Amino acid sequence: MVEIKTAKTHKGKRELEKRAPKLVESGKKTLILHGTKTSGVLNAVLKEIYHLKKDCAIKYSRKNENIKPFESGGETSLEFFSLKTDCSIFVYGSHSKKRPDNLTIGRTYDHHIYDLVEVGVENFKPMESFSYDKKLAPKEGSKPFITFVGEGFENVEELKHLKEVLLDLLRGEVVENLNITGLDRAYVCTAVSSNKVFLTHCALRLKKSGTVVPRMELVEVGPSMDLVVRRHRPPNDSLRKEAMKTSREKPKKKEKNVKKDAIQGKIGNIYIPDQKIGEMALPNKAKGIKRERREAKLKNESGEHASKRKKDD
Repeated sequence: MVEIKTAKTHKGKRELEKRAPKLVESGKKTLILHGTKTSGVLNAVLKEIYHLKKDCAIKYSRKNENIKPFESGGETSLEFFSLKTDCSIFVYGSHSKKRPDNLTIGRTYDHHIYDLVEVGVENFKPMESFSYDKKLAPKEGSKPFITFVGEGFENVEELKHLKEVLLDLLRGEVVENLNITGLDRAYVCTAVSSNKVFLTHCALRLKKSGTVVPRMELVEVGPSMDLVVRRHRPPNDSLRKEAMKTSREKPKKKEKNVKKDAIQGKIGNIYIPDQKIGEMALPNKAKGIKRERREAKLKNESGEHASKRKKDD
C-alpha cells in the first residue's frame, strides 16, 4: 500500500496549492538529469542548457540507473523527481553504442509523463569556441526571441512536436508586455531536413533605424548544435484535452469589503477607527481660539465706550 501524505499545516496546504495544475500557468522549471553512462559532449551540452536556464532550472549531477523514459516502468523515477522538485520539463542525457549523445526532452502534467522527444546531438560547439564582444553577452534571466525557420515545422509531425517542446523549454516565463530594450538574445531553430534541426543561440545588437523600432543584428554567441530526431511519443487525445483547458476569463483576485448590488452597483465598506477627540492635542494658536479672543476684545471695547458716554452725560 502506498501511504498518502496530506498537509497538516496552513503553510503545507499553500505549497500543495502552488504545485497543483492551474488554468493560468506560471513559469515552468526545468530538471536536468544524467543517465547511467554519458559522454564528454553530452556533459557539456547539459551544462550549457543549465547555464542558459540557470534562473529556473535544477541540475542533478549523479548518475541515474533506473530511468528509461520510453519503457514501461522506467518513468517512475522521473515522475518522482518531478514531484520532488516541482519541475514540469526535464532534460535527460544518456549515451550508448546504439544511440550516442542522446537527449530526451519531455514534459509532465500533474507530475506524470505528458510527452517525450528523443534527439541525438551532433556538431556541438560550446560558448567558449565563439569570439565576440563580451558586452553583448546576454544577461541571465532575460526574455528571448525564438524563431523557427523552415517548412518542416509545419508539415512534418516529428518537427511539429519538437517545436512545441523547444518552445516550452526555452521561452521562460510567459509575460503580456515586453520592453524592446530588454531583449538581448534569440534562439534560431532551422529545419535542415525532415528529421534534423540546427539550433543556435545569438545575441541581439540594437542599432538606429530612423524609426521608433530599432534595427536588430544577430551575433552568434553559442552554444550551437544539430538535433536529429530519433523517437517521439505525443500525448494521447484525452490527456491533451485535459491539459489544454483554458479559462475564458482570467480569475480575478478577491476584493475585500466590496459587494455588488443589481440596483446600486458596487458598494464598498470603509472602516474608520474611533476618534478620541478628548485625547487629541490641540495647537496653542488655533484659528477658532483667535476668533473668540478677537470677539471678546471687541465686546470689552464697546463696553468701555458705553461707560465713558454715561459719565460724560
